[in-house]
Amino acid sequence: MINLVIDIGNTFTKIAIFNNRELVKSAAYQDFTESTISNFINGHNVDNSIVSAVEDPAFDLESHLKSFSNYQRFSTSIKTNVSIRYKTPETLGLDRYAAVIGAHNLYCSQDILVIDSGTCVTYDFVDREGNYPGGVISPGLKMRLTAMNYYTGRLPLFSPDPEFDQQSGNDTLSCMLAGAQTGLIHEAAGFINYYKQQHPDIKILLCGGDAPFFDRQLKNSIFAPIVKTEPHLVLSGLNEVIHQIND
Repeated sequence: MINLVIDIGNTFTKIAIFNNRELVKSAAYQDFTESTISNFINGHNVDNSIVSAVEDPAFDLESHLKSFSNYQRFSTSIKTNVSIRYKTPETLGLDRYAAVIGAHNLYCSQDILVIDSGTCVTYDFVDREGNYPGGVISPGLKMRLTAMNYYTGRLPLFSPDPEFDQQSGNDTLSCMLAGAQTGLIHEAAGFINYYKQQHPDIKILLCGGDAPFFDRQLKNSIFAPIVKTEPHLVLSGLNEVIHQIND
């Protein structure tokens, strides 16, 4: 069974082809059209397709997918082996739901905290029984730096520095980096510690565009043994949804 999965986010659209549960290829695009899909799947006979989007996907996109595959629009109303305990499932980000589905099906015997670091950083917990109560939404790394520039008169705008590892700064640039980057790592460590106290054998899964930043920092911490990066976690979750729909 060849499955095409598409995750339309705030900044990038990620797309992948799976042969059953094996990832065949993946890519990420800022500009995404029907022709992008056609070029990406060239040479693959797609059986099923699914789209997760921060906003409703365009009609033309869905029509194109329906023309060559069994198409499914992903939503929180789809029943999976993850039980949503979220009080407002209609407002739940679909990428968050897909990520915990992917996490639970990769490590179904463990309690898991998923840290998805993109425009925002989300911390989502799913227990070994597949119960998903929710988690935390926090500003992402670039958003923190952008906000300091936007809401002040003199703080500059600049990009994150992957080499910065100071606890505090001695000039404006390093002080801002300490607040944004080091502060974010302290935040993540605090949430990991909180969940680990309640679930001692918890596993931490990292995904999202800034996952390498978290991976580098957390792998040098006391949490290193329980941290693993799963860069295609959302896409794997969407592929799992197709399997559960068709089983």
